[in-house]
Amino acid sequence: MSTDEIWNNFLTKIRSKVSLMTYNYMFKDLKLYSYKNSKVIIIVPNNELLLQNITKNYGSIIEEIINDITNDTCEIEYIFEDNINDIVEKHEQEIDINTINDDISNYQYSSNFNPKYTFDTFVVGESNKLAYGTAQAVARNPGKLYNPYFIYASSGLGKTHLMHAIGNYIVTHSDKRVLYITAEQFSNDYISIVNNKKNNVSYLEAFREKYRNVDVLMIDDIQFLEDREKSQKEFTNTFNTLYSSEKQIIIASDKSINDYKYLEDRLKTRFRWGLTESINPPELELKRNIIKNKLMVNNFDFDVPDDVIDYIANNCGSDIRNIEGAITRIAAYKAIFNINEITLEIAEEALKELIDTPTYRTNSISKIIDVVAKYFDIDSSMIKGKMKKKNIAEARAIAMYLSRMLTKESLERIGLEFGGRDHSTVIYSYEKISNEYKTNNELQEKIRLIKERLRE
Repeated sequence: MSTDEIWNNFLTKIRSKVSLMTYNYMFKDLKLYSYKNSKVIIIVPNNELLLQNITKNYGSIIEEIINDITNDTCEIEYIFEDNINDIVEKHEQEIDINTINDDISNYQYSSNFNPKYTFDTFVVGESNKLAYGTAQAVARNPGKLYNPYFIYASSGLGKTHLMHAIGNYIVTHSDKRVLYITAEQFSNDYISIVNNKKNNVSYLEAFREKYRNVDVLMIDDIQFLEDREKSQKEFTNTFNTLYSSEKQIIIASDKSINDYKYLEDRLKTRFRWGLTESINPPELELKRNIIKNKLMVNNFDFDVPDDVIDYIANNCGSDIRNIEGAITRIAAYKAIFNINEITLEIAEEALKELIDTPTYRTNSISKIIDVVAKYFDIDSSMIKGKMKKKNIAEARAIAMYLSRMLTKESLERIGLEFGGRDHSTVIYSYEKISNEYKTNNELQEKIRLIKERLRE
């Protein structure tokens, strides 16, 4: 992806998250100077106050958007327009194939972990506690317990955070060589060498030294390899080498192994040798805790009342990045307009471009799941899980039915909230309960009581 593509994508995304006034003042005149080796340099107009405002109030959301676009964990550097000439000589040379050997030989295996992503900063709830516990076990005994460890979840649910937490823990508590990289980076490294006609053998040896001479290999976004046959074969060989040497392999994906259509069977088989774990969308209470944690970690100089926290938790979806972005947006709104106290009305105004139709005062999928779970005296995680016991299956079907009836969410969004289920499952449950409701008095009474609790 070129720098122009990255920046145009960034401007489109940031424009959807801020007001037109904020966009024109803060972002319209920024430029992307370079993106190289996980470092992004952004050019800022010669305005010290503007730079302070950007870094203080929008630094986190800029970093999140850039990381999402590049599938990388980037370091962001800002420079004034007048200082461009000072770094031109340093950054003017493009990376070419003739530098790969040196880059690989001098690779610092533990240098690319985000220090903010640790087990201590990961907020645990019902939907992610199993993955959290397993990740800790892997970090404490790499190569001994769950190998490979395959973790999957939709974007923004915390799998990359757990990957970095594992890496940070191992690096801090041992001298093991740990390499974290995306599947795209792995593939690009390999294809660059394969397509190079000069010194191909020596470069290939250096490539394999980089990826196979480690104690822990962590590959994020493995779905990128699905349509890359040559890269899949090379990764299979890399996997075999590490596995036979009892080296830890950790893989993250946005979907389960069974959902891959174009991944080689022998690679899928290897992924199943160890432990596969998913992270479900966060329940309402977890989202509240994430918001509180975000406020605490960033030391915001204002209090956020419970009704505002509930509003954010109910209206900003399940993507943790969106939830964190909402907090950042409110902080920026307070700073720009010099607001003394954050109220529900202020929060609604600050987030109105993110939230089309407020559902806070009615219902959300998370709230419906929680209320139905309490009615049936089960954990909400069971409704999102795979258990097929009669009472759990009934609770799940009723919760899907009510989510369809009482919210304006799409079938796809409802399915995602119920552990990443397909929209056809939602339709089936809705129709099943709808048909039974017509003649089943007991079911009618259950739904009536649940609706009363939803109104409380």
